[in-house]
Amino acid sequence: MTAKESINKVTRDELEELRPIFTDMFDCIKGIRRDYGFGRAIAAPQIGVMKRLICIFTDKPYVIINPELEFVGDEMMELMDDCMSFPKLLVRVRRYRHCILRYLNENWESKEMRMDDDMAELIQHEYDHLDGILATMRAIDNKSFVIKK
Repeated sequence: MTAKESINKVTRDELEELRPIFTDMFDCIKGIRRDYGFGRAIAAPQIGVMKRLICIFTDKPYVIINPELEFVGDEMMELMDDCMSFPKLLVRVRRYRHCILRYLNENWESKEMRMDDDMAELIQHEYDHLDGILATMRAIDNKSFVIKK
């Protein structure tokens, strides 16, 4: 079984029972911000919920159900990535600079969003969690790790 197969899509029948999980995920983001000074998003597997679900809290809260990513162009960027799974570690990774995100929101409505630069990086990071991939697995090389003070 691949990681993608083990993280199940959300079904419409599960939506109401998952609503408290959305709250838990947003609370986790707020807690990491309070304790570590960063945090914009979290994927459900990070809190033990094996569903294709992401919550982002930037300008407003977004619930992203069953996301699909399409990369736009070949332009890549390098950056130091942080993660709530290991909050004191930074990892140098490469990500696509532009992508299109298609998903269902908390009202089961289809949405599409173009994401660029830091938001493209953010959604790729969280999407990786849904496929069982951590930033450490995307490290450019063995010198790509920095411990934060």
